[in-house]
Amino acid sequence: MFEILLKEELAPKIKLFKVLAPELARKAEPGQFIILRIDEEGERIPLTIADFDRDAGTITIIFQEVGKTTDILGTLEAGDFLQDFVGPLGMESEIENYGTVVCIGGGVGVAPVFPIARALKEAGNTVISIIGARTADMLIWKQEMSHISSRLHVATDDGSLGQKGFVSDVLLEILGKTRVDRIIAIGPVPMMEAVCKVTPEDITTMVSLNPIMVDGTGMCGACRVEVDKKTRFACVDGPEFDGHKVNWELVKMRAKMFAKEEKEALSYHRCGEGECQCHRTNQNEK
Repeated sequence: MFEILLKEELAPKIKLFKVLAPELARKAEPGQFIILRIDEEGERIPLTIADFDRDAGTITIIFQEVGKTTDILGTLEAGDFLQDFVGPLGMESEIENYGTVVCIGGGVGVAPVFPIARALKEAGNTVISIIGARTADMLIWKQEMSHISSRLHVATDDGSLGQKGFVSDVLLEILGKTRVDRIIAIGPVPMMEAVCKVTPEDITTMVSLNPIMVDGTGMCGACRVEVDKKTRFACVDGPEFDGHKVNWELVKMRAKMFAKEEKEALSYHRCGEGECQCHRTNQNEK
């Protein structure tokens, strides 16, 4: 059992947990992830490590309540326990002194890009960070990212904070003015794909793929993706890959495979196991 030491609400439906996991904290590196299970009957969900403190023995995770499991996860409080908290899993980020690196986080993707940007800055890189969200109240960790960035740019879809538009728009402007040696982008699949489309292929553009995962050890094959026309497992070969070599159509297709089932599970959960009138109405319409 793993104790939740701290809970914070960073934005509507976006929560931060600091979890006591000393063995994981000792080995965690930027770019890796954990798989947790709330209780014995819960599903396993992967979450990228947002931060770690080796001395305190803690792992920080940030998640958005978008499905049944994350909805339930969001109801837990400091002092509660998680049944399973397995990791660190996946390959760590490649950290070298590349020169000038652009680190991009979209939505909750700001969280996993944070330790990568910090490590790159410590390695001597000039780190230009771009973070974005739909609106100002959905933007997370602006102050944290500013502390570990040489320059920080903010974009919101509606222009309520920073530049109006997408992170890819800001990136395009930077590429027109600055020599960039490497790019890291983490966020929703459409965002990462858009970043890769505006980035010249001679600039390595790493993305973090978090498809459906079950065991997290490469045994089940559920997280398979196609990179450079070869099958790769995101849990053991990734989660980071060169975005210019990713088959984005396959990634998008796999991301939608269980959308219907996930929606129904969330409906049952939020509607009292299907007892409310709205759920019965939806069932009758099928």
